[in-house]
Amino acid sequence: MSLTQSNMMPLGTKAPSFNLPDVVSGKVLSLEELQSEKGTVVMFICNHCPYVKHIQKDLVELAHEYKKKGISFVGINSNDIENYPEDSPKNMKKEAKKWRYSFPYLFDETQSIAKAYQAACTPDFYIFGKDLKCVYRGRMDESSPGNNIPVTGKDLKMALDALLSEKPISKDQKPSMGCNIKWK
Repeated sequence: MSLTQSNMMPLGTKAPSFNLPDVVSGKVLSLEELQSEKGTVVMFICNHCPYVKHIQKDLVELAHEYKKKGISFVGINSNDIENYPEDSPKNMKKEAKKWRYSFPYLFDETQSIAKAYQAACTPDFYIFGKDLKCVYRGRMDESSPGNNIPVTGKDLKMALDALLSEKPISKDQKPSMGCNIKWK
């Protein structure tokens, strides 16, 4: 495990489009199909990363809560499955069902989407407004394995609440930290 910070794509960047397979439904889904008129959260996550495991329960609850408010969520796994078989589509499907993901869990086999988003770690979060321009990128909150700070989702929630109330989102955004994406 190599602790890596997110790259923090520039605010205002248009969300790169994608067409990726959803491991649960088996359908190929596009960003345009999944986006919400209020806002869209694109998350780079995986199955084996202890940083993702640390926030997983709270992330599932946060996604469920904000989906009710009209925000869409998309999870993407871009890890090399040859060297990290725990992140294979078969295991992704098991993980999504086990945790009852209310969002599609997409597999980026070529890793081209992770590169397009400048994703560096898991978890890595991006919020896009209704125009699909980046309004937030960074961490869920300041909690991480072993730092004894409870998982609250504070940073992500503050950005989503501001987006929903059409108020400015603070530009003081902290990078996410976690395992590096496992590049081929």
